[in-house]
Amino acid sequence: MVAYSIVHKAILTCSILLAAVAHGSQAQPPFADEIRAFQKQDQAHSPKKGLILFVGSSSFRMWSDMQQAFPRHPLLNRSFGGSTLLDQARFVDQVVTPYAPKEIVFYCGENDFAAEPKLDPAQVVGRFELLFVMIRRRVGEVKFVYVSMKPSPSRWSLAAKFRKANAGIAAFLKRQPKTAYIDVWPAMLTRAGTPDPSIFKSDNLHMNEKGYRRWIPLIERELL
Repeated sequence: MVAYSIVHKAILTCSILLAAVAHGSQAQPPFADEIRAFQKQDQAHSPKKGLILFVGSSSFRMWSDMQQAFPRHPLLNRSFGGSTLLDQARFVDQVVTPYAPKEIVFYCGENDFAAEPKLDPAQVVGRFELLFVMIRRRVGEVKFVYVSMKPSPSRWSLAAKFRKANAGIAAFLKRQPKTAYIDVWPAMLTRAGTPDPSIFKSDNLHMNEKGYRRWIPLIERELL
């Protein structure tokens, strides 16, 4: 039985409704082109069921050698860059449900704060909670792994909010069966406690190959 706050559910429900209204006048919602590209890929080569599904925002989308990083595990990456938890909720039936994964590895949340700097961490935790419930209702209690919102130089001003939201998500997942929480912060900080600039691209937001190498052992131990 998934336990989640009624208040958080109300927050996310309202957020989704507001987002729908905001985009109602547009010809298509954000990321519709990316979702259609996934569907075309599936039509050309239908993925097997029961793979390990990586889904989330650009930190996963830009991981170009993901399959090579985990050679023992058949993977499918359906992440789309710039997405928020609201976007993931909007497209859950396109990027999660069709694949019947045996495990989900998820990265998303920091773009919520980047898009809405005044957002409270509790609201982001609420968004995550309801998205988690949506996913569980569609694919059952497959193992769910959350990779924490990372520390990056360009978003260091949001670090306190990232930490609070990460802690809230970790506490929520601890109460749910077949879940894991991966804290990437220790592997990405210098001894001074700031983001290691050597593991980021020139934008100081996305990781380079060295950064992804630090993630590999953390994720590997949670893969089925």
